[in-house]
Amino acid sequence: MNIKEAAARSGLPAKTIRYYEEIGLVRPLRDMNGYRRFRESDLHKLGFLGRARSLGFSIEECRTLLALWEDRARTSADVKRLAERHLEQIAAKIAELQAMQATLSHLVSACAGDDRPDCPILEGLSAGPGCCGGAGVRRP
Repeated sequence: MNIKEAAARSGLPAKTIRYYEEIGLVRPLRDMNGYRRFRESDLHKLGFLGRARSLGFSIEECRTLLALWEDRARTSADVKRLAERHLEQIAAKIAELQAMQATLSHLVSACAGDDRPDCPILEGLSAGPGCCGGAGVRRP
């Protein structure tokens, strides 16, 4: 199948597929005229990559996961370790987003949102890191 059909069947944009080929994650056959020819195995890899990327795995983690998937001598412990590390990274990102939400929520609630020029949101943003950790916003 050509790249257009591979894109339609895998749900990935052709540009992404070309990138995956460029970095060696998939290796479609090439016709005499240079056109890519994707096999079912390539399509399966593209689906695998699409699902892994949708879970937030990096390109290098995807490369490792693909290698593990192709290695019949692998242990599931190797795969689990990689997934656990990724899960820890997701948990850290969630904690960071929750802290951002709490800080911004505090700033928004401290702002009157009226016709006065003073604005705790702008004051908080100009105060720098750690300015608004829930203990209140500096006011002149």
